[in-house]
Amino acid sequence: MTILVPLSAISFPAFLETAIAGYARQNVASGRWPAEGALELSRAEHQRLLPEGIATKNNHIFEIHDPATDAVVGSLWLGVQNTTGIPLAYVFNIEVAPEHRRRGHAARAFKALESVVRELGLSAIGLNVFAYNTGAQALYASLGYEVTALSMRKRLGNESGI
Repeated sequence: MTILVPLSAISFPAFLETAIAGYARQNVASGRWPAEGALELSRAEHQRLLPEGIATKNNHIFEIHDPATDAVVGSLWLGVQNTTGIPLAYVFNIEVAPEHRRRGHAARAFKALESVVRELGLSAIGLNVFAYNTGAQALYASLGYEVTALSMRKRLGNESGI
C-alpha cells in the first residue's frame, strides 16, 4: 500500500527544484522547448502556478510513502482548477525516485489520490502526459484515464528544434 502524506514546508524547496528540473527535461525531450533556457522557462511556470509556494491556495503536494519500507519514494502535486466552470483536480506532477520505480508506487499513489479528490468534492482528475512517455500513457490508461485532447505538430526542418 502506498500512502500520500502532505509535504512539509521544510521539504518543499527540494520538491520544487526536482519538479522544475523534471519539467524542463520533459519539455526538451518532447521538442516543445530548446535546451537553452529550459530551466528558466520551467522556473517561471512553477512561479506562476505556485506564487506562494507550498501555501498556494488550491494546491496540494504530497510525499508518496511506502509503509512497507517506511521510505519516501516520490511526490505528487495536485491542483484544483476551475477554468471551465466545473472544478477539476489536476495532477501537475508525479515523480517516483528512480530507485523506487517499476514497483507500483505511482499506480497506488493515483488510487490513493482518488479518495483525496473525492474529499475535496471533485468528480474528475485531469493530467498531461507527453507523447514520448509511452510508459506513463500505459499506466494512466490502465487506471481508467481517457485521452481528452491531442496536440500535434509538423516539424519543417528548422534547426532551432522548436
